[in-house]
Amino acid sequence: QVQLVESGGGLVQAGGSLRLSCAASGSIFSIAVMGWYRQAPGKQRELVATISSFGSPNYADSVKGRFTCSRDNAKNTMDLQMNNLKPEDTAVYYCSANTGGRKYWGQGTQVTVSS
Repeated sequence: QVQLVESGGGLVQAGGSLRLSCAASGSIFSIAVMGWYRQAPGKQRELVATISSFGSPNYADSVKGRFTCSRDNAKNTMDLQMNNLKPEDTAVYYCSANTGGRKYWGQGTQVTVSS
């Protein structure tokens, strides 16, 4: 079992920045890919960024150049630095971790960007 806890969400004006963090605990020694997803009201959950155990990130086109995903394997944490936020970035952001053939999810953290 892996437990994931997100933090860092909040309310910010358009053009502002937020930093999300995800802390992993439990059977974390074999976590491969970690990722950030988001779900806006009335929409499906979508991929924001993934990062391998080697620290190589990939981003959705909608956030490239604005978001930076990083990972600290020693601390079992993953961060998402979000700059130049737009109202369309408003969503619940979820942390995920793939290990042992399963995908684990955090409880989510709300990000609201006002125009």
